[in-house]
Amino acid sequence: MDKLDKPLDAWREELTEEQFHICRLGGTERAFTGKYHDSKTPGVYHCACCKTALFDSDAKYDSGSGWPSYFQPVNDQVIRSVDDFSHGMHRIEVKCANCDAHLGHVFPDGPTPTGLRYCINSASLNLVERT
Repeated sequence: MDKLDKPLDAWREELTEEQFHICRLGGTERAFTGKYHDSKTPGVYHCACCKTALFDSDAKYDSGSGWPSYFQPVNDQVIRSVDDFSHGMHRIEVKCANCDAHLGHVFPDGPTPTGLRYCINSASLNLVERT
């Protein structure tokens, strides 16, 4: 996949203030405030920045964390993992492999079959509903 490279000023013009803060600056939304944290609508969640398909609603589950949670991405090539040592701890940040948008973090406490919990900011996603 060819990586999308765009200057921050261009992203700032295309995204909402919240999306820019989260996707381009690595911020986060408060728990239980994102539009998808309790969504049960069938479809595919795409990157809010570059529209890459990232997560299918079939892999979404209620983790109780307050953020949309998935046990796997649509495939391993759409997500990139990065060590994150911010906030005095070690976490694994997940980014869109196509545009490097910050999506959230992945934790090893998810359900079967993967045992993973991709804890993702709603602002970094756009749901394309299944018809």
